[in-house]
Amino acid sequence: MHTVIDYLRRNQARFVAELCEYLRLPSVSAQAQHRKEVARCADWLAAHCRLVGLETRIYPTNGHPIVVAKTPRSAVGPGKKSKRIPHYVVYGHYDVQPPEPLDLWNSPPFEPRIRGKRLYARGAADNKGQHFAHLKAVEAYLKTGTPLPCNITFVIEGEEEVGSANLEPFLRKHKAELQADTIVISDTGIPGLRYPALTYGLRGIISFEITIRGPKTDLHSGIYGGAVDNPAHVLCALLAKARAADGRIAIPGFYDDVVPLTDYERRQLARLPLDESDFKRLLGVRRLFGEPGYSTEERRSTRPTFEINGLTSGYQGEGSKTIIPAWARAKVTCRLVPNQRPARIRHLVCNFLRRACPPTVRLEIKAGAGAEPYMISPESPRAQAALRALEAAFGCRPLLMREGGSIPIVPQMSRLLGAEVILLGLALPDANAHGPNENFNLDCFAKGQLLSAHLWQELSRSN
Repeated sequence: MHTVIDYLRRNQARFVAELCEYLRLPSVSAQAQHRKEVARCADWLAAHCRLVGLETRIYPTNGHPIVVAKTPRSAVGPGKKSKRIPHYVVYGHYDVQPPEPLDLWNSPPFEPRIRGKRLYARGAADNKGQHFAHLKAVEAYLKTGTPLPCNITFVIEGEEEVGSANLEPFLRKHKAELQADTIVISDTGIPGLRYPALTYGLRGIISFEITIRGPKTDLHSGIYGGAVDNPAHVLCALLAKARAADGRIAIPGFYDDVVPLTDYERRQLARLPLDESDFKRLLGVRRLFGEPGYSTEERRSTRPTFEINGLTSGYQGEGSKTIIPAWARAKVTCRLVPNQRPARIRHLVCNFLRRACPPTVRLEIKAGAGAEPYMISPESPRAQAALRALEAAFGCRPLLMREGGSIPIVPQMSRLLGAEVILLGLALPDANAHGPNENFNLDCFAKGQLLSAHLWQELSRSN
């Protein structure tokens, strides 16, 4: 391991330069004008994986290609070859979000800039910098001739930012060769350099578009007001019934399958460095809000929600227009926690809305995308191995945390490849992923390489 760590330290300047080269490629999967650049980025990545020493292949899809890179059999230590060799999959994505609005960037999004300890560019944190750290760690093993205790396969796709439509068919087709003992994903964050963390749980999500239809056209509110039910009023009343004043969701059965936090989990979440005064200032709110009996950290990562994402109805232009609108619409999402099933919660919400809707209007519910929640035991052998690797890399006791967001490919990959997913994020809270001035802390980049180098040893010992 000393040889591997020394190689990583000696080559940091080159690694950063290579990452900058990677970031210059505008691999925006959502925009048709960048389709050639996305393909060029896949080619660059595959060529780089081959230079590292990985056996690499580009798989075309109906959308953007998937790059698969494997450690050669010769990289595994001689003592392991007579035993069962563990296999780990590292997932990442080389596609990035659109950079707009461009006027809010301090430097061009695809011209990487280093200011202080941060590298600014679109994709720096999400996700090129994070999976590149793992590639560099494996390079250190291969280039120094240090035997690996395992086989490693990188699966790096080009459609994560547009829904990963082709990933599941690819995984199904190549399921046998990708069967893994553990899947490693670095596409989340940590609270700080002194607070490295293992994310052991993610919330799931379901989405709806709710439309209330009243009269066949907008009506004069003076002539018809009081005689016709107003769709905007009806929609607001329906949505208000779904949540109590204290933040608790009022839909019958919504909490039935929620598993309470253990004392161990609550102690771990209490270690997270959340200063509520700073948090309010960061968000620009006068007061925090949520279910009684839970901390802010618990509310935003371990409790289910019913959130209005958008509302529209009637006249929105300048000045006044006195109408009863013909329709009103809301976009709603529910975040789900482990053990809640998306199909069941969707059924409960739809039934609640239909029962509560008055006969004076017509209710339409359009179901949107959904994703299952995900959790591993924070005390499992693989979670504990990841915590040991984090401590070795960052030099301090790591945290356990749950993420309030949803990553649909995590439960999908776990189910298809039959393995736990270990989430080891490297981005700091102010990395601005998806926003202007996205950045990746270079200390996180270097420590991510150390984390990866230690991780393969620790996971193999736990296998």
